[in-house]
Amino acid sequence: MRMRPILAGALVAGLLAPTWWGGPTPAHAADALTDDQKAAVRALVRETLLDDPEIIAEALEVYQERQQAEKAAQARAAIAHNRAALMAAEPEDVLGNPDGDVTIVEFSDYQCGYCKRVFPELMQAVEADGNVRLIIRELPILGPESVVAARAAVASRAQDLYPAFHKALMEMKGGVSEASVMQLAAEVGLDVEALRKDMNDPALDEVFGQNIALAKQLGVSGTPAFVIGGTLVPGAVSGEQLNALIEQARADG
Repeated sequence: MRMRPILAGALVAGLLAPTWWGGPTPAHAADALTDDQKAAVRALVRETLLDDPEIIAEALEVYQERQQAEKAAQARAAIAHNRAALMAAEPEDVLGNPDGDVTIVEFSDYQCGYCKRVFPELMQAVEADGNVRLIIRELPILGPESVVAARAAVASRAQDLYPAFHKALMEMKGGVSEASVMQLAAEVGLDVEALRKDMNDPALDEVFGQNIALAKQLGVSGTPAFVIGGTLVPGAVSGEQLNALIEQARADG
C-alpha cells in the first residue's frame, strides 16, 4: 500500500489522539503511548519510508536548503559587521576603478587553480563594467610557496606595482617557487632586492592575520571566495554570474 507523508501523518495522529483528550499535551504524547502504539508508529514510519524512499531525499533537500539559508544569513551579518575592514584598500592597490560604486573582495591564493581559472573572467567583468573596485585579500593556505608569493605580492605595494604583479602571478604558468616569483617580479619592473627586504617586514604578518580573521568570521574555508555587495560567494564563478552579482549589488545599494 502506497502511503504519502500526509496520510501517514494522519494515521500517526490517530494513534496519538486518544491520549490527548483530557490527558497529556501533544508535547508529551509520545511518553503516554503504550508499547503497542509505539511499535505501530515505528512500523508505520518504516513502511512509509520503504514504500516511498523519495521522502528521505526530499527531507535532506529541505534540510540542506535551510542550512544554506542560515549560512548565507550569518555571512551577510558578518559582512555588515566587518564592512570597513573588508573594503579598506589604498587606491593604488585596487584593481579596476578605485572610485567604483560596487566593490568585489576576493580571498585568493596564487597556487589555487580555481583562482587562476576564474581570473580572466573576473577581470573581464571588472573592466567591462568600468565602475567596480576589486580588492584582493591574499589567503595563502596552500603551502609555503603560497606564503612566499603572497608576501611578495603584498610587499610589491611599496613600489606601487601591486596590480601588475598580481596579474602576472595569476597568469604565471607552472609551479610557484621563490625563484619563479622573483623572476616574475623582475619582469614587471620591481626592484627585487628591495622587494626581498620588504617581504621581511613584520607588518605583512598583520595583513595576513587580518585576512585570516576576516575569512574565519565570514565562514570562508577555501579559495577563491568573493564578497560582492552584501553577498558571500564561495568558489569559482562564471563571468555571467559575476555580472549578475555586480548588478544585484548595485541595485541593493
